[in-house]
Amino acid sequence: MVCGASAPPLPEVDGLSVHRVGERPGKAEIDPLLDDGPLIVEGTDADLAAVVIRLLRKEKLGSTPIGFVPADPASEVAAIWGLPTDPARALAVALNAEVDPVPLIRDDNGGVIVGRGTFGPVRGVAYCDDEIALRGPARSIEVSPDPDGGPGLVVRVVKGLLFKRPVITAGRAFQIGCIPTRPSLDGVPFPRAITRWTWYRHTADLRLIRGLG
Repeated sequence: MVCGASAPPLPEVDGLSVHRVGERPGKAEIDPLLDDGPLIVEGTDADLAAVVIRLLRKEKLGSTPIGFVPADPASEVAAIWGLPTDPARALAVALNAEVDPVPLIRDDNGGVIVGRGTFGPVRGVAYCDDEIALRGPARSIEVSPDPDGGPGLVVRVVKGLLFKRPVITAGRAFQIGCIPTRPSLDGVPFPRAITRWTWYRHTADLRLIRGLG
């Protein structure tokens, strides 16, 4: 599945069926392409998140290994999980490597992040599990899946100009109550301002193809 007109063409591989869809494709484009076999997505982190949402809604997350070919060299997904950003190398991993279950982060508005979710600047009170992650203002908050085998997600809070080193916590859930702000999910701003938000580890992992072949 190649997402967006700007995604580079994939190298030709015998037996590989390629379908081009739009950026951040929706139900009508994705659902006819879902079966119980491996699925390879070329696109941005937000494109991958759109496909993962459909796997969740169709209850196919546990039966669908998913490979990722980043269209953006700055992909957070690639950086977190050690995937190549060169299309040919990334495709080779997606075709030949082993499935490695990794944490999938959901939110309480029906979305997911596969790379990074952000707030900032923001003022409020935030918790990572039972630990206070923020009380007051912050320049930025970043939430991402935990690549180090932790409980699920990692939270990085940068509080001010004089304290640029982030305060890092890890847990299964992140919650914030704040003055109205708009989070960003894998680089895409949420369509409206919110005053409460939760990110949490889904009960099932994403079956990412990234292991040694």
